[in-house]
Amino acid sequence: MSTTPPPQSLTPGTHTGPGEPTTDEGAFAWLRALGPRGRRAFVGAFGGYALDSYDYFTLPLTMVALSAYFGLNSGQTGLFTTVTLVVSAVGGAVAGVLADRIGRVKALMITVITYAVFTVACGFAPNYETLLVFRALQGLGFGGEWAVGAILVAEYASPKHRGRTLGAIQSSWAVGWGLAVIVYTLVFQFLDEDVAWRVMFWTGALPALLVVWVRRQVKDAPKATERREESAEKGSLAAIFKPGTAEAPGLLRTTLFAVLLSTGVQGGYYTLATWVPTYLKTERELSVVNTGGYLTFLISGAFIGYLTGGHLTDKLGRRRNIWLFAVLSAICILVYANIPSGANTLLLVLGFPLGFCMSAIFSGFGSFLSELYPTEVRGTGQGFTYNTGRAVGAVFPTLVGFLADSWGVGGALVFGAIGYGLAALALFGLPETRGKELL
Repeated sequence: MSTTPPPQSLTPGTHTGPGEPTTDEGAFAWLRALGPRGRRAFVGAFGGYALDSYDYFTLPLTMVALSAYFGLNSGQTGLFTTVTLVVSAVGGAVAGVLADRIGRVKALMITVITYAVFTVACGFAPNYETLLVFRALQGLGFGGEWAVGAILVAEYASPKHRGRTLGAIQSSWAVGWGLAVIVYTLVFQFLDEDVAWRVMFWTGALPALLVVWVRRQVKDAPKATERREESAEKGSLAAIFKPGTAEAPGLLRTTLFAVLLSTGVQGGYYTLATWVPTYLKTERELSVVNTGGYLTFLISGAFIGYLTGGHLTDKLGRRRNIWLFAVLSAICILVYANIPSGANTLLLVLGFPLGFCMSAIFSGFGSFLSELYPTEVRGTGQGFTYNTGRAVGAVFPTLVGFLADSWGVGGALVFGAIGYGLAALALFGLPETRGKELL
């Protein structure tokens, strides 16, 4: 590790600029510690991930309308999610390499433009096959945005506050999800379903406005950029698969267990994110407005879960936080999927802890994966492991889709609990990284 002292913006309690407080205590100490440039990076990454979420959820929310319009079965609709997540692995790996080679901000803009363009294109799809292709291409940008934005902010954040800083970034996923539900409720209330689903996809053009702002206002962290550009191995996929030796530890073990961790957490999460709206409308027979109301509880829990998980990952450590919420998420899925018919009030109330737990587990991901890899391959390692896990985890929503016809959506949702079990096992192969400097 480099012995070069960290920049002031990376050191807790330092003076970050004119008028900046020197204390690292208080509810917003993590935000002050970023400094002016770091806060602009935070805004760019927060907005990019929120709109990434918005564009992603245009599909699950319109799934019932799409099924009726194109005459699809559950397996075919589940395939939409699978191709998005599988292709996102390619997009995430490419974006990670680009982040290490051309810089974090440039790679961030490329990913945002990509997912925006192809989300809009989905609204013009004339048939199922074309929509499937456009959704797959949307996955290229969708896969890379989070990893690049998380690294951009992680390299500005102080070690003491990195968990809650990245947890706040993760909370933007709930913001985008909530915005999508609001737009969905309005659009489907006032337009016929055959047109409404297209309008939902067309609203995915919003991220283009963010790109203009990011291009003008956001810069990479200076010290991390200097370290990255000095390395001959920057952006090397081979480097993250090097086995360890007696002299050097290597990164192969880290990469394999990080992929397993990402697979488990995202397999569980995307099972719920994809199928809960359909479960509420078909098996619980809720209207569009009532479905939106139930999702409000789920999303509110998610938002608070991201922020709470970010705080706990700094207090408990990365591994303990993930383990705790893997267990709680699995329990919540099993309870939620087995609520008796007619107990819709209980279904409403339990949406909050379900959203809380399945989101709190993600809060440590940005800091944990960033800290597992050295600067020169941080984007490559995080982009590859997170998105390969997302692609493999995509099998879970597909299984639910194919089993839904015989088991019911509620019964098939239990596969999400298996994913969280895999995540807990993966932690045995990964080190604790809390407090690590990123240079």
